[in-house]
Amino acid sequence: MRGLKLIDRFKSAQVHAFNPTDNSAGKTPRGGAARAKLEAQIIKSLVSNSKPSKAHNSVSVSEALLPYGLPATDLLEPGLDPHLKPVDLVESLAELYRRIESCPSTSKKSSLFVEQYSLARGLGDPKLLRRCLRAARQHAEDVFSKVVLSAWLRFERREDELVGVSAMDCGGYVVECPKAALVKGYAPDSVFDRCQCRCGPFEVINNPVFKENECLSSEDNDVSFYIGNEEIKCVRYRMGTLSTPFKAMLYGSFKESRKGKIDFSQNGISMEGMRAVEVYSRTRSLEFLSPKIVVELLSFSNRFCCDEMKSACDAHLASLVVTIDDALLLIEYGLEETADLLVASCLQVLLRRLPSSLCRPKVMKFLCSSETRGRFAMLGGASFLLYCFLGQVAMEESMVSKMTVKLLKRLGECATERWQKALAAHQLGCVLLERREFIAAHCHFEAAVEAGHVYSMAGVARAKHKQGQQYSAYKLMSSVISEYKPAGWMYQERSLYNIGKEKVSDLTTATKMDPTLSFPYKYRAVAKMEEKQIRAGILEIDRIIGFGLSPDCLELRAWFFIALEDYENAIRDIRVILTLEPNYMMFGGKVRGDYLIKVLSRLVQKWSQADCWMCLYERWSSVDDIGSLAIIHQMLGSDPANSVLRFRQSLLLLRLNCQKAAMRSLRLARNHSSSEHERLVYEGWILYDTGNREEALSRAEKSISIQRSFEAFFLKAYVLADTSLNPESSSCVIQLLEEALRCPSDGLRKGQALNNLGSIYVDCGHLDQAAGCYKNALDIKHTRAHQGLARVYHLRNQRKAAYDEMTKLIGKAENNAPAYEKRSEYCDDREMAKQDLDTATELDPLRTYPYRYRAAVLMDDQKENEAVEELTKALSFRPDLQMLHLRAAFYDSMGNTTSALRDCQAALCLDPNHTDTLDLYNRAHNSAMHN
Repeated sequence: MRGLKLIDRFKSAQVHAFNPTDNSAGKTPRGGAARAKLEAQIIKSLVSNSKPSKAHNSVSVSEALLPYGLPATDLLEPGLDPHLKPVDLVESLAELYRRIESCPSTSKKSSLFVEQYSLARGLGDPKLLRRCLRAARQHAEDVFSKVVLSAWLRFERREDELVGVSAMDCGGYVVECPKAALVKGYAPDSVFDRCQCRCGPFEVINNPVFKENECLSSEDNDVSFYIGNEEIKCVRYRMGTLSTPFKAMLYGSFKESRKGKIDFSQNGISMEGMRAVEVYSRTRSLEFLSPKIVVELLSFSNRFCCDEMKSACDAHLASLVVTIDDALLLIEYGLEETADLLVASCLQVLLRRLPSSLCRPKVMKFLCSSETRGRFAMLGGASFLLYCFLGQVAMEESMVSKMTVKLLKRLGECATERWQKALAAHQLGCVLLERREFIAAHCHFEAAVEAGHVYSMAGVARAKHKQGQQYSAYKLMSSVISEYKPAGWMYQERSLYNIGKEKVSDLTTATKMDPTLSFPYKYRAVAKMEEKQIRAGILEIDRIIGFGLSPDCLELRAWFFIALEDYENAIRDIRVILTLEPNYMMFGGKVRGDYLIKVLSRLVQKWSQADCWMCLYERWSSVDDIGSLAIIHQMLGSDPANSVLRFRQSLLLLRLNCQKAAMRSLRLARNHSSSEHERLVYEGWILYDTGNREEALSRAEKSISIQRSFEAFFLKAYVLADTSLNPESSSCVIQLLEEALRCPSDGLRKGQALNNLGSIYVDCGHLDQAAGCYKNALDIKHTRAHQGLARVYHLRNQRKAAYDEMTKLIGKAENNAPAYEKRSEYCDDREMAKQDLDTATELDPLRTYPYRYRAAVLMDDQKENEAVEELTKALSFRPDLQMLHLRAAFYDSMGNTTSALRDCQAALCLDPNHTDTLDLYNRAHNSAMHN
């Protein structure tokens, strides 16, 4: 998967994208009436002009849209990334890996993995982020850290969106089990074991309190405690075992040791409470006690240092916390009585219900309070970890809310290490900048810079610019470029404060150094539009959309299509925007996207569901993933509960590397499934995509046992093929795919199954069967099968036929960067291969194979420095495991052991189990030790 920043939900992608009508640019208006008025005006303006001639209609549509914010170059502005962004990410990853490997403290190691998570946020790789959190949970010692990390893992999977799944359900493994999180102690080896518990709601026992005769026992009651006039008969020896103070009082030099009757009326305990103390002294049990009495015992235990009874009360009350109301009530008692298990259990209930729990005013007030933060800290409640998690959730919900500001302030108060201070200050600066509180934002960005976060210099410059200090901002960014290793974001930021040719030059340099930055493409596209070169503007924005799908770029292209009166393509882009972000607001945050579709749909031909299916088949076959997404969105408009369409939507989104949106579609498919066997399949895919392969396989098998279906067999085959492909498992996968093909399905899915089956046959050396599968797939217009057939020709030494087959794919596919890359393998000479790879890089600079190939060619030609530079160019914006390993191998062959070790360490920080890198690292390390 290509890791893209655009899929981060909290990133403000549409801020300052269009010309605002007031001073609140970038903020989504909350007033429903005002928004409805705007929408009504647009509908009236557009619909009233939907029938005149083409020339007049184009003008009238533009006039209708003009008051709501047309694109303008002088108002375009990129968002700031609200996460850690080191100047030299490779060195930062390597340095972090060294600290993790040499860390002797288990609790410190857990904190290091949280730091790794914060550092990896900018890479946009959900699997890497999940691995970081799982490693942090593995090495967590205290219950607070376990609770926060388990809830964080659950939040990353967005399980709150699954219908019928309780917040306290166990995911099947210790690492995320809510009960296991409340178990004290350090057990890293068992954290990934399957959990044997049944984590249903805890049973709440709320029976009446003990009556007087229930306190009697067969032992001699030799002392009585009086609460007012009520007598509680006790066994002196048993009471003395409760704590050292009790033993001293009853057996020491105190006068109570000589008394048979002791007045306890002034010690803050009720008659029922004292009876419960007596029973506990004999039975060491809290069974049948009401929560109210147990809370009283907890307080009593604290006053008289009854540690064993306090622990028992703490654990008992913790087991009673079920609802948010329970948590809010009992957490106050827990904090007051320093009952860490109770506090952790209450906190767990609140955290595992995020983000919805933050919508409750009492929860928000409690968690945002500075007093609460201080009480957590006194209890050792992993405060920074807690507020780091809460801050992320709040930013994803709203970058401009007061709640977000308060939580990030609490995060800053908890920060102790430099990276923590940098993260807290930078995130708060980003939020304050969005809120247009420029002076405060300036201060926090400077604090982040002081903590060593150079990227926050961009925030300082932006805040200066907003305060009218444009030249000061320009000088600041110029100094950053001269003092540090130049990066694309530096030139992009300086371009905001530049003019004329210098501005264009900075943007060109930014794209050259980091082609994944979207702002330069957007600026150049809008500049061409302002010069009346709209089609040239579309071509420019197509460059970034081709490999980095983002709502703001799609919105910009939709504007261009509207200006050209190409309403069908405009609607297509808006539908894809709403697929990525269902609540996306158009016109700079003033009109809902679905309203705009409603308006523009009046200007285009209407399609039936049958028409949509035909069009979907054509666009899927032409590898037009964006067009296919738009068709599915249109079909879901009339059938929103169609789980099959939701599933297809998720497949397309995964192909486009929009993993968060894909998982949302998959969850909706699961929620809308009409049968148990269908639901099990979608749950299996969710589990597979979150790394739980065994559970995914189990779901597939259970689904097959209920009803044989294409999707169940396909899921099982896919999981087995990805797990291990030895001859035995390959035979099993072949049988499963053949079973899938015998089940009813449509050509879109059967083509995929035939393609996969052909791939397995190739791996097994059965080329004739593979060729048959690929040809059958092509017969039902599964265009990607051209690539598999080319591979068969290549293995038969029919190089020309392989080349021609890939040429056919290039001609048919809308997204053909992978085809150019693959065709390069079948070129007759090196120059032709280089041309294809250069084209692939131009179409999709995130593909790493072209860089590695060019570097290997340079290395073969003894051009060592040029080979290293080719990889360095790509690593500057895409730290990739394979490229890091190859550059480390180059350095090792050049005798540069230090650089080889650094690249190995950075690669192992991304994947600590990568065998080839581990071998190279050990060799380089041994070489360094002997030199």
